[in-house]
Amino acid sequence: MSANYVAREAGYAMQGWGHGDRATNEAFRPLETYATRLGEILDDVRALGFDAIDLWGAHLHPSWATDEHIAIARELLARHDLRVASLAMWVSSLEELERACDIAAALGTTVIGGGLSVDRDRVVPVLRGRGIRLGIENHPERTPHEVLDKAGADPELGATVDTGWWATQGYDVVRAIEELADRIVHVHLKDVLSVGEPHETCRWGRGVVDIEACVRALRRLGYEGAYSVEHEPENEDPSDDCRAMRGQLEEWLR
Repeated sequence: MSANYVAREAGYAMQGWGHGDRATNEAFRPLETYATRLGEILDDVRALGFDAIDLWGAHLHPSWATDEHIAIARELLARHDLRVASLAMWVSSLEELERACDIAAALGTTVIGGGLSVDRDRVVPVLRGRGIRLGIENHPERTPHEVLDKAGADPELGATVDTGWWATQGYDVVRAIEELADRIVHVHLKDVLSVGEPHETCRWGRGVVDIEACVRALRRLGYEGAYSVEHEPENEDPSDDCRAMRGQLEEWLR
C-alpha cells in the first residue's frame, strides 16, 4: 500500500492525515519531477520484497494526473515488475470517478478500493461501462450493514475490508468479514493500537487486531483477491515493519 508512505513528504512529522495527503499531492503533481518521485517509492516497495502494490490516489490523482503522468507510471511499474492490485482513493465526483477508472484500467487493475461521495445510481453505470469494481472502505461506517446499504445490490459495488477501521469502530473484525462475505472486493490488513479514536496503526501483533484470524476467515470464506499490507505511522518510516508483516502474511497463506 503506497499510502503507507503518507507521512514521507511531511518529513515523518505529520499532523493528521490531511497534512500528509496535501503534501504528497503537491510533491507528485509536477510532471517534471514525477518519474523521480514515483521511482523512489517503487524502488523501496520492490526492495521490501513486494511484487504488487495498492497505488494510493495521492501518488497519481485524477484531479491532476495527465496522460503523461499515467504513461510514466506505467513505464516505471513495468520496469520494477510491479503489478497494481488496486487504485486506493476516495472518489468525490462523477468526473473524478471517470478519470479514476481510466487510470485503473491503464495500470492494469479492475479494482478501486476506497470510498465515494457520489450518488450510487450515477456511479454504477460508469463502473459497469468501464469494467471496474469499487470496494467501499469502512471508514465512517460503523457496521457491515451500513457498508452493504451504501453498496446496494449491484455487483460493481462491494466492500473493501479495512481491519484497522473495524477495530477503531469497536466492531468484531472477523464477524465483519463473515457478514460481508461474498461482497468483499479487496482487503486492507491493518492493526491499530486500541479500540476507538485515535486511529493509530502499528505493526501486526502490537495492537488489538488478530490479523492472522482475519486471514484465516477470508480463506475459509473463499476470498481470492489481494491482501494489502497496511501501516501508516505519522512519525516514522514503516518499511521495516512492512517487510516483517509481508513475511507473516506469506506464512499464513501457505
